[in-house]
Amino acid sequence: MKGRMQVRSLLLLLALILVAAAAEAGKNKKEKTKKDGSKCEDWRWGPCVPNSKDCGLGYREGTCKDESKKLKCKIPCNWKKKFGADCKYKFESWGGCSAQTGLKTRSGVLKKALYNAQCEETVYVTKPCSSKIKSKSKAKKGKGKD
Repeated sequence: MKGRMQVRSLLLLLALILVAAAAEAGKNKKEKTKKDGSKCEDWRWGPCVPNSKDCGLGYREGTCKDESKKLKCKIPCNWKKKFGADCKYKFESWGGCSAQTGLKTRSGVLKKALYNAQCEETVYVTKPCSSKIKSKSKAKKGKGKD
């Protein structure tokens, strides 16, 4: 009985030490995010500007009162240029093909605007209708040999 009490006490002490260590690590993480020493909280951020071409690594400039700084950022190379890389949308499924235009359409509803970006609430995108009919079952390689 006494041995079980000691084991339980030891496990409880170990758990308390782990919780305290995790809390201390969380404090250190928060301190690292304010490593520049700025006390300003109302930052206004510009768009991510790629270093070359129209996608890839780049930077965004931010201002707050009389302070300014640059942050590294990345623009995915498959982003929709029309919407901006900082506007994230939830898109519905593609609609049917329009015989008049030869295009499919779908809409997207704003999910998140990053860095105070000015985004449209709803956007519409189109793409050409597929001229190929895709079959669900493709021929399997290596099967059906004589």
